[in-house]
Amino acid sequence: MPADDPGTVMVFAPVPQLTVTIEQQSAEPELHVHPGGQGIWQARMCAALGASVTLCIAVGGEIGEIISLLLRDENIEVRTVRRSSGSGWYVHDRRDGTRTTVAENASSPFGRHDLDEMTGATLAAGMRARVSILSGPASPDVVAPDVYRRLATDLGTHGGTVIADLSGDHLTAVLEGGVDFLKVSHEELLDAGRARDDSVSALVDTARDLRKEGAGAVLISRAGQPGIALLDDEPLLVELPSLQVVDHRGAGDSMTAGVATVLSRGGKPHEAVRTGTAAGALNVTRHGLGTGRKEAIAELTKRVRLSPITG
Repeated sequence: MPADDPGTVMVFAPVPQLTVTIEQQSAEPELHVHPGGQGIWQARMCAALGASVTLCIAVGGEIGEIISLLLRDENIEVRTVRRSSGSGWYVHDRRDGTRTTVAENASSPFGRHDLDEMTGATLAAGMRARVSILSGPASPDVVAPDVYRRLATDLGTHGGTVIADLSGDHLTAVLEGGVDFLKVSHEELLDAGRARDDSVSALVDTARDLRKEGAGAVLISRAGQPGIALLDDEPLLVELPSLQVVDHRGAGDSMTAGVATVLSRGGKPHEAVRTGTAAGALNVTRHGLGTGRKEAIAELTKRVRLSPITG
């Protein structure tokens, strides 16, 4: 594959959100309005790293119209399905330096017709891409877990590389369908009772269990601590000197996007983990979620160390 091949990535983002954030860096408050949600943040970072990205979303109501309008400014091809119920949104107040939720609405569960249209559009786009990312909804009851099982199975059957960044029942479902690369946080594994504790040995055991259930490779993020990867049955500690944190949110999504972009170009899993770790680390230094300069990520990638875990 040519070195300048951008790679093609499809991101399944069934329930994007309109994000409204109030901030204050000077005397006057600032209002920031953006399209957001896990899938959009992942797609944004993939595009920043040079991938050709197709984003599959479903939107509805006035909020959905605003999301669609704002997405026109992104360097992303958007495949939009109109749904009968309104899109999700949230309002966060960050004027005091912390993030306080003023109000939020994750949207309502998909109806059968909307879901059929969404999965159809996703399969069409995913079968044309080298890599497909299956991202989760803002609330677990909006999209049924079995949707992820079916998409993972069908996209994998038709030759694409499938990456998932999910938790809870959605994680269990996508493992049943089979996934080439799984990214998950250690908090999510603890919450689900999949890990006995947060020690390295316990998380390595959990990664091996995830591999047995259907994950080809596993990357576990650990909130400021070195990550843990299981590649070709080899457990690795993923280390990168820390950076000053502005906002920790979005780091995991940027990590997933970095992995996806490298794999979409035919890169190896070890390279993908290094790039994903660098992308996640840079994202915490910024206010914008799923953002970061490609040149800075490339430099940080050189500083990521993968060390075998023994014992």
